[in-house]
Amino acid sequence: MISLAARDVLHAWGKFVFTGMGLGLLIGVTLTMAGVYRGMVDDAKVLLNNSGADLWVVQQKTLGPYAEPSSVHDDLYRSILAMPGVADAASVTYLTMQVRQGERDVRAMVVGIVPDGPGVPGYLVAGRQITRSHYEAVADIATGFKLGQLIRIRRHDYTVVGLTRRMVSSGGDPMVFIPLRDAQEAQFLKDNDAIISERNRTAANPAFNRPGVLEAVIDSQSSNPFVNAVLVQIKPGFTAEEVAEPIRRWKRLQVYTRAQMEEILVAKLIATSSKQIGMFLVILAIVSAAIVAFIIYTLTMGKIREIAVLKLIGTRNRTIAAMIMQQAVGLGLIGFVVGKISATIWAPMFPKYVLLEPGDALRGFIAIVFICILASLLAIRAALKVDPAEAIGG
Repeated sequence: MISLAARDVLHAWGKFVFTGMGLGLLIGVTLTMAGVYRGMVDDAKVLLNNSGADLWVVQQKTLGPYAEPSSVHDDLYRSILAMPGVADAASVTYLTMQVRQGERDVRAMVVGIVPDGPGVPGYLVAGRQITRSHYEAVADIATGFKLGQLIRIRRHDYTVVGLTRRMVSSGGDPMVFIPLRDAQEAQFLKDNDAIISERNRTAANPAFNRPGVLEAVIDSQSSNPFVNAVLVQIKPGFTAEEVAEPIRRWKRLQVYTRAQMEEILVAKLIATSSKQIGMFLVILAIVSAAIVAFIIYTLTMGKIREIAVLKLIGTRNRTIAAMIMQQAVGLGLIGFVVGKISATIWAPMFPKYVLLEPGDALRGFIAIVFICILASLLAIRAALKVDPAEAIGG
C-alpha cells in the first residue's frame, strides 16, 4: 500500500511538492494568526507582571486603568498605605500617545511612576532607573530609542537614562516611563491658546472674579491632582482578597486582584480581536480543506485508467482508498512542515509580538491531518466508482 502511494507520487513529484508548498504557505498564515492571538494574551499578562502589583485600586464602577478611564486623587496612596496587609502603594498614570525623537514619532504608552515604588520596570538591559523628579525616561528597546537620546513628550524633552525589554501595553505598544509629576502634567496639558481662553472665561465669570478667588481657580486649572490608579503590593501572609475588601468598603473604590485584572484584559479588552482571529482561523481551515480536496480529486481524476487497471488485476477497494488517503495526508505533512518553517521565519518581522506555541503547532498538525483525511473522501468516492472495464475501453 505504502509503496503504491509512493510510486504514484514519484510519477508526478514536482506537481505534488509544489502543491504542498503552496498549501504550506496557507498553513503558515493560519499558524501565524494563532500566534498573533497568543501574543495579544501574552502582552496582557506581561503588562500585569511588569506593574509589580498585587492589587489595582481604581475609580469606583470602572474597569480601569487599562480597559477604561479611571481617575483617583494622587494622594490616595497615603491612606491606602495605612490599610491592613498593605506593604507598599504608589500612584501611576497611563497615557498612550506619540513620542517624538528627532524627526520621527513612536506610538508608545507613557507611564508615570514613583521611583522605587510599584510600577517601576523590573529590570533594565542598559542604563539606570529614574532617580530625578523631572525630565528622565526609561524606554523599552522596541521604541528604537538609545541611551542619552532626547525624546519629546508634549512640550518637554526627556533624557533616556535606561532601556528595558518586553515592557508593553495590552495593545503591544512599547512603554516609556517618566516621573509621575511629569506624566500628570502631560496627561492634561493644554496648548497656550486653550489656556488663555480658559483664563479669560474664568475671569469673565462673576462667581470667580473676586480678590483671592480668581488666582486660586486659575492655579487649580493649571494643575492635575489625579492619577489613573494606585498599585498595591501586599504583605506576606495576607491574601489579595483580604486586603482588597476593606479598601472597597471603607474607601469606596474599586479594587481588582491580579486574577480579576487578567480576566478584564483577556476576556473584555481583547475579546473582539480574539473573535476576529477565530473567524479567520475557521475560514482558513475551510479554504485549506477545499484546496486539498480539489488537488487530490484532480490527481485522482488524472489517473482514472490506472485505477481501473488496478481494479482489473484484483486490487481491493480498501487498498485504492488507502493510497488516495495517504497521498492527501502526505500533501498535508509537506504543507505543515513548510507552514511551520514559514511562520517561524516571518513571525519576528511582525510589528506586534507573535507567540508561536508548541501546543498550537501540535493542535494544528492534528487538525491538518484530519482535514486532509476528510478532504480525500470525495476523491476516494470517485475512485471507487471507476469501472474496471475502462482499463480496456477507449
